[in-house]
Amino acid sequence: MKRIYFVVNLVAGKAVISKKLGVIIDEFVKEGYEVTVHTTQSGGDAVEQAVYACKEGYDLLVVAGGDGTLSQCLQGVMGCEKKIPIGYVPAGSTNDFAKSLGIPSDQLKAAKVITHGKPVLCDVGGFNDNYFSYVAAFGAFTNITYETSQKVKNVFGHAAYIAGGAAHLGSIKAKPMRIEYKDKTIEGDFVYGMVTNTASVAGMINMKNFLLDDGIFEVTLIRKPKNAAELGKTALALLKNDMTDKNIVFFRTDEVTITNLSDKPFSWTRDGEYGGEEVVNRICCHKKAVPFMVRGKSRLPFEKD
Repeated sequence: MKRIYFVVNLVAGKAVISKKLGVIIDEFVKEGYEVTVHTTQSGGDAVEQAVYACKEGYDLLVVAGGDGTLSQCLQGVMGCEKKIPIGYVPAGSTNDFAKSLGIPSDQLKAAKVITHGKPVLCDVGGFNDNYFSYVAAFGAFTNITYETSQKVKNVFGHAAYIAGGAAHLGSIKAKPMRIEYKDKTIEGDFVYGMVTNTASVAGMINMKNFLLDDGIFEVTLIRKPKNAAELGKTALALLKNDMTDKNIVFFRTDEVTITNLSDKPFSWTRDGEYGGEEVVNRICCHKKAVPFMVRGKSRLPFEKD
C-alpha cells in the first residue's frame, strides 16, 4: 500500500484546515493510501518531519499550511538524498506558490490534485545554506510578513499586510549594496529587492514570463526614489509588473550575490518567513530539484521537453 506522510499546520491562514481534515484524509484513503498525520508543534517542526518522511521511505509528503510551512518542508526534503514528491494543500493567507503550481485554493480540490495528479520537477532556490520555494526578499515591507501576528493574519487576511505596510511607510530606508551576477556588477542604494520564481508575491505583485523548471530566477530591485511621489509611482509600476520604471532594475539569472555595504546588517525573508541577516548573500537556482504534485493535464509555466 502507498503511504502518505501528512504534515498539517492547524493555525495557518484562517485556521479552517482543521474543519476539512476528515474529508481530505478520506480522499487519500479512498485512493489507496495509508495516511500518517502529524500536526506541527513548533517553528522548525515541519523541517524535521519532512526529513523523517524522506528517510522512512514514504511515497508522498503532503503539506497543509501556508507558504512558510511548505518552505520548511522543502528545507527538510532538500537536505535528504532521496527527495520524495511533495503535495500541497494551501491553507495560508496568501498561498503564492500554490497559484504558480495551479493548485486550487479549495482544500479538497487540492487534495484531489495530489491523488489524481502527477509529480513534476521544479526549481528550488538556494539562499546561503538554506532554501526557498518562490521568493527571497529584503527591504521595504518584507518584515511585515513575519512581524504580523498569526491571529491578526487569520482575522484580516491580506488587509493585515496592507495595514502593516502603511504603518512602516515613514521608516523606509535605502540600503547600499553590491549586486553581482554573470559578468556584471551593480552598486547603489535600494529600498527593496526580491529574487523570485512565482506567479505572485504577497498576493499583490504579479510576475510574468517565468518558468518553474528552467533553472532561472527573476531578480527585481528598486532604487531609492527622490521623493514620496516618485516612490508611489515606482510602487505602482511594480504592482503592475511594469519593469520599465527608472527606479526598477530587473534581470534574470541562475545565480546572484548581493552584498550589504552598510555597517548595519539588514534582514531578509524567505517565503514570507524570517531569513537571517548575513552581509554577503549568495542566491542560486537548483534546477528541477524537487518533484511537486500538479494537475495531470494542467497548462503550467513549465518548459516543454
